[in-house]
Amino acid sequence: MLSVILLYWIGKYFYKLADEYNKSKWGYGILGIVIFYAGFFLFGFGIIFIAEVVSEGSTDIFSDTLLGFIMMPFGVLSCYVLYKYLEKTWNKNDPRKNNMIDQIGKQEN
Repeated sequence: MLSVILLYWIGKYFYKLADEYNKSKWGYGILGIVIFYAGFFLFGFGIIFIAEVVSEGSTDIFSDTLLGFIMMPFGVLSCYVLYKYLEKTWNKNDPRKNNMIDQIGKQEN
């Protein structure tokens, strides 16, 4: 249940960001969710691999619930990094910032 609520909020924030910069709203909302799962599973496989190497092949190190809670922050971190990257890139390339024709060619102070 927690993951469904988390996916809703991730999709909502990416949707709002895309709407603010006139990009594909649904496309970026879904991209945020896909990046969450990609980070979730990528770091999860890394954690499982390291745990298997350290414990010398024992397969009952983590329960599924505990592993899910361990991997969740990595999925959220992946979304946060992508969100900030898109926000910074789109803000830098935003044509609405220089909307006055009198400002063309003048240096910013």
